[in-house]
Amino acid sequence: MSGTFFRGAVLIDGLGGEPIHNSGVLVQDDRIVAAGVAADMTIPEGTQTVDVTGKIIMPGLIDAHVHVIGSKSLNMAQVALEPQAMQMGRALLDLPRLINAGFTTVRDVGSHVAVHIRDLIREGAYEGPRIKTSRHMLSQTAGHGDMHMLPSSFNLFTVCDGVPECIKAVRTQFREGADFIKICSTGGVLSEKDDPRWSQFNMDELKAIVYEAEAVQSYVASHAQGTQGIKNALLAGVKTIEHGIYIDEDGIELMLDRKAILVPTLAIVHRIIKEGHLYGVPEFGLRKARAVYREHIEHMIMAHQAGVTIAAGTDFASCAPVEHGGNALELQLLVEDVGFTPMEAIVAATANAAKALHMEDEIGTIQPGKLADLIVLDVNPLDDITLFQQTEHIQQVYIGGKRLK
Repeated sequence: MSGTFFRGAVLIDGLGGEPIHNSGVLVQDDRIVAAGVAADMTIPEGTQTVDVTGKIIMPGLIDAHVHVIGSKSLNMAQVALEPQAMQMGRALLDLPRLINAGFTTVRDVGSHVAVHIRDLIREGAYEGPRIKTSRHMLSQTAGHGDMHMLPSSFNLFTVCDGVPECIKAVRTQFREGADFIKICSTGGVLSEKDDPRWSQFNMDELKAIVYEAEAVQSYVASHAQGTQGIKNALLAGVKTIEHGIYIDEDGIELMLDRKAILVPTLAIVHRIIKEGHLYGVPEFGLRKARAVYREHIEHMIMAHQAGVTIAAGTDFASCAPVEHGGNALELQLLVEDVGFTPMEAIVAATANAAKALHMEDEIGTIQPGKLADLIVLDVNPLDDITLFQQTEHIQQVYIGGKRLK
């Protein structure tokens, strides 16, 4: 077996404990085989040593909510009318941007091209982060994923109504290569004719969708912003709540009872409010983003203080103001707006995000047996969480032990 020994860095292992100084991380082939104090470790003969003294070594970052979609703007009507080949080309350009920013895994929650990009990376045609994808979002008619502003024939995603259609929609996503299922159990900010507080899909539909996903040992993630739609999703067995804007105390209790994971996606709303008007975000999107942001933060503070497991996710895509490469903004917002410590924010973007992807046995922490997805920095993000966004400080990036930066 080929081996590499990273010696001398401060180790942040993703578990949330105290960093380990003068650490060693031993990698053989694509796996971590040992991690701890370097002086306590026995290194096999022939192992290559990488001296990272004075640096930080930690798990690769994970964005648990993105769209690898190649969109040119956040105006979904424009996205729906563009050739998919152009979007595929743009999305491929996002891969090095994510690697440069230290993101070694992303979870795509709605894209018609991500499944193909995932497969191209797996076969070695392109280098990029690990991708898990839902392929299409599932939406009811007039729901968040239904392109309200266009004739239904232009829909990017899958619209289904009633239990039989929902069952077939789930099975179709898996047939086409989806890793999990993404649904919309409420309205949203960037959908024209609904409201984030409105519930979507009824309980029979939601339960049928969850049953079909779990039947193939997968799970369901739900775009869920309104109070009742969040609770409906949780009662049906959804594993991750995306956004969670209007979650209440009962919803928080349900999340704790069911060990569900919350992915706030503060970054997209933050960027829309600050810069959306410069980049063609429709007026209805700007208006709704401004209306929800303060309550969103307040409810994320409640959830965090109650002990809900929170994973970092941005809802970023290929276009300004939410282009890939700036994904570490979410960690900053978790610290500055929600009250996370820098270490908690790092855990949200490593161990907790791995749980959201159902990949906690493979990635998210530096532990023996895990895949060697590692980043090396020349600064300490525990001192200043915004340093992640200065990507020149992310000096080395490894996926499965292979150096990509």
